[in-house]
Parts: sequence; C-alpha cells; structure tokens
Amino acid sequence: MKRWSRICLMTAAAALLAFLHCPSTEAQTSKKVQGYPMAYRVESPGDTTYFDSLPPVWCMPKGTRRERKDWRQYYKLVHNFNKVYPYALMAKRLVAEVDRTIAAENLKGSKEDAYINAWQNELLHEFEPVIRKMTVSQGQLLCRLVDRELGRTSYKIVKDYKNGFAAVFWQGIARLFGQNLKTPYDPKGKDRETEELVKAWERGEFDELYYSVFMEWPVKTEIPLKYR
Repeated sequence: MKRWSRICLMTAAAALLAFLHCPSTEAQTSKKVQGYPMAYRVESPGDTTYFDSLPPVWCMPKGTRRERKDWRQYYKLVHNFNKVYPYALMAKRLVAEVDRTIAAENLKGSKEDAYINAWQNELLHEFEPVIRKMTVSQGQLLCRLVDRELGRTSYKIVKDYKNGFAAVFWQGIARLFGQNLKTPYDPKGKDRETEELVKAWERGEFDELYYSVFMEWPVKTEIPLKYR
C-alpha cells in the first residue's frame, strides 16, 4: 500500500513538473496579435473580400527624376514650407488690414508712421522669438512666400512701410545670407517647386503630400487667434 501511494505521488509530481515546463493554454491565447482586425465579407461562391484604408500617396508628375541631392533639397523645402507658409498667409491678412485702416482713417504723415510703428512693435513682441529660431533657409523661403502673397518684393514692402534707408539696410543684411530682397517671386522659374506646394495647399492636398514624403503627418504651425 505504501509502495502504491509512493508511485501515485511520484506520478502526480512528474505530471505537475511537465505542466509547469510547457507553455500554458492561457499564455498562448493571450499572445499579442500582430496587425489589426480587418473588415471583410464573404461572396458567392465563398470568396472572401477584405477592406482596409491605405495611407495616401502623392504621385509625382510623369518624367520627374531627381538625383539624391535634389531629393534632399526637396524634403527640406517641403519641411520648411509647412513651417513658414502660415506666417506668409498671416502677413497677407495683416497688410490688407493695415492698408484698409490707413485708407479708411486717411492717416498721413506722423499719424501713419505712429500707426505702422505700433503694429511693428506688437508683431515684434509676438513673433520675434519664433523668427529668431528659424534657419536661414526658412527665413529665405518666408521672404519668397510673403512676396508671392502680397505681390510685392520684401524690399518694396520695407520701403513702403518704413523708408528707403531701412530698405537699403535690410537688403544689405539679406545679401550676407545669399538673399536678394529685390528679386520678385518667379512661379515658373526659380520658385516653381514652391509654387507647386502652394497649389497643393490651396487644393487641401498638402498634408497628403507631406505624408507621402515623410510617412508622418505634418505638425501644424499655430498662429495666435487674433492674427488669423
């Protein structure tokens, strides 16, 4: 009897050890599944059709060929455009507002100067920290986009709202960074790729273009509500 009890005990112990060393059923069922569930429907005669949403892809025009260096420059342009174009649109709205106020209130001479200086000081206080963090290429692109939106070169804008001396001064500073404030925006030449990005933005397709380049959605530039 004792011998039989010992055999039963040894058998039970062996079974327990075997169970502990084998993967449990619970562990197998709780294993993380790769991917995600997909919708499907079964059609006659038993074919299964799956449904899913694919990430957007931007198709380049036929014949578009770029060297590796050109692609790097294009990536940089798309990134910078996403960052600075909202400021160019803001500038367009603000300049239109300033022009309307000057015309409506018939501001001239010292009154006009005081009004423009007040706007300038407010904008410097609000946006100077942001502008200072921009790279040279972002600053250059912003100047080109402001030119496009206003239909005036940066040199002309400074001259109109400040004076000729200020325009010459800032033209000299821009020259140090390889920028000419007098050069007009050229949508069919030097600024052709920038113009394509503007058109994509206007069609509501820029986010998809950005995603197709970087495989992530763009981080939006936030403009304070009172300047929108």
